[in-house]
Amino acid sequence: MDTISNLADGFVIALTWQNLLLAFLGCFLGTIMGALPGLGPSNGVAILIPLAFTLGLGATPSLILLTSVYYGAMYGGRISSILLNIPGDEPAMMTCLDGHPMAKKGLAGEALSLSGVASFVGAFIATWGLILLAPQLVKIALLFGPAEYFALFALAFMTLGGVSSTNQAKSAFAAALGLGLAMIGVDTQTGVPRFTFGEVHLYDGLDFLVAIVGLFALSEVFIFLENRHGGNADGSKLKIGKLYPPLSMIRQTAPTMLRTSFLGFLAGVLPGAGASLGSFISYSMEKKLVDKEGTFGTGDPRGVAAPEAGNNAAAGGALVPMLALGVPGSGTTAVLLAVLLSLNITPGPLLFTQNPDVVWGLIAALFIANFMLLAMNIPMVGLFTRVLMVPSRILMPVVAMVSFVGIYGISGSTFDLLVMIGFGVMGWVLRKLDVPLVPIILGTLLGNSMENNLRRAVTIDNGNWLTLVDSPLSITLWAIAIIGFVLPLIVGARVKAGMHARRDEEGAISD
Repeated sequence: MDTISNLADGFVIALTWQNLLLAFLGCFLGTIMGALPGLGPSNGVAILIPLAFTLGLGATPSLILLTSVYYGAMYGGRISSILLNIPGDEPAMMTCLDGHPMAKKGLAGEALSLSGVASFVGAFIATWGLILLAPQLVKIALLFGPAEYFALFALAFMTLGGVSSTNQAKSAFAAALGLGLAMIGVDTQTGVPRFTFGEVHLYDGLDFLVAIVGLFALSEVFIFLENRHGGNADGSKLKIGKLYPPLSMIRQTAPTMLRTSFLGFLAGVLPGAGASLGSFISYSMEKKLVDKEGTFGTGDPRGVAAPEAGNNAAAGGALVPMLALGVPGSGTTAVLLAVLLSLNITPGPLLFTQNPDVVWGLIAALFIANFMLLAMNIPMVGLFTRVLMVPSRILMPVVAMVSFVGIYGISGSTFDLLVMIGFGVMGWVLRKLDVPLVPIILGTLLGNSMENNLRRAVTIDNGNWLTLVDSPLSITLWAIAIIGFVLPLIVGARVKAGMHARRDEEGAISD
C-alpha cells in the first residue's frame, strides 16, 4: 500500500503544467536526437543538461526533462534504423535486421508504428520493475558499510565494459583516467591541494557538467569538423505506407514483446550491461524460440518487436541501480547521476527517504512520458523522418551554441568554457582511439566517494586492509566484480562479433 500511496503522490507532482510541458519537450527533442545517427541518448541528454540548468529548474523538473529525453532517444533510434538501415545508436543496431527489409517491402509505416508499440511495452514493464525492485535493493543497501560501498564502486568500474565491450584494457584505462581527474582539487582530509598547479579555479575540483558536455557534445562537433559530411542520408526514397499495423500483427508480436521486455529489463539492471546487450540477447533468444520458418532477417515483424522491447526495457532497468545504489547501469544513467550530484542530491539507499518527491515524481513522469511517446510517435512519424534530412552543417553549430551558452549560463566563468573545450578535444582524441568515454565520467563522479569510503573503512579497522573483504556482502561484491571483469575477456569479443555478423549475414547492410 505504501508503494501505491507514494506513486499517487508522485503523480500529483508530475501532473503539474510545468512538468507535463517538460515531459513533452523532452520526449519530442529526445526522439529527434535518437533519430539522428550518431547522437544517441547519452549525447542527447548531455546536450540538454545546460538547458535544464539555464532555465533554473529544480531537481524533479530537471530529471523529468532529461529522463524524457532518455526515453525519447531510445524510441527515436529505430527511425533511422528502419528507414536508412543506419542505427541511431548501438542498441538500435538489431532493429535494422528486420526493420529495413520491412521498409523495402513498402511497410515502413507499419514497422515504425510496431516498433513504437514494442518500445512502449518494454518501457512500461521496466517502469513497473523499477517500482517493485528499487525499494528492495534499498533495503539491502542499508546493510552497506564503507568497505561494502568501496566494493560496490569497484564492481561498477570492473563491469562497466559489459559483455558487449570491445576492449576491457581501454575501459580500464578510461576508468583510471576518470579516477585521476577526480583527485584534482583540495584533499578533504588534509586540506592539501592536489594537481591544481596553482590554479585557484581547480581548488574545488572539476565540474561534472563541464566534463560531460565537453566529452560528449563538443567532441561530436569536433568529429563533424574532421569528417565534414555534406549532409545526412536521405530517407525520403522509401514510402511510409500505412501508419498503423494491422491487429493481426499486434497479436502475432504481443508474446514476443512480453518475453523480451522481461529479458531486457534484467539485462538493464546489471551494471554495465546496458541496452546494447538487452537488444542483442532479446533478438537472439526470440529467433531461436519462434523462428521456425527462417523468416527473421527478411522483414519479420517479430524481429522488429524483439530488439525494440528489449532495449527500451533495458533503458528503464538501468535506472534501478542508479536510484537505489547510486551506481549507474548505463552510460546515460551515468550522465543523469552527474545531474543529481550537481543538484546536491545523492542517489542511493537514503534517496527514497530523504527525497521521496524526486524519486516518485520521476517514476510517475516516466509513465506519463511513455504514453506521450506512444501518442507522439505514431501520428508524427512523417515529421520525425524529415528530421533525418537536416544537414549536419546546420545541426552541429546549434549543438555548439547550446553547449557554450548553457555552461556559461550555469557558472558565469570563462575558465569553465576553456576546460570544456579541453574536455572536448580530449573526447575527440579518445573517440578516434576507440577509448570509451563513459568510464571517464564514472571515475570523475564516483572517485571522491570511492576514496572517502576506502579511507574510512581502513581507518575504522586501524589500518587493516583486510577489512575490505571482511564481510560476506563485500566478498560477494568482489566476486561479482571479478567475474564481471573476466567474463567479457572470454565471451565479450564473441558476443560483439555476433551482433555485427548477424547484421551482415541477414542482409542488413545497405546496397
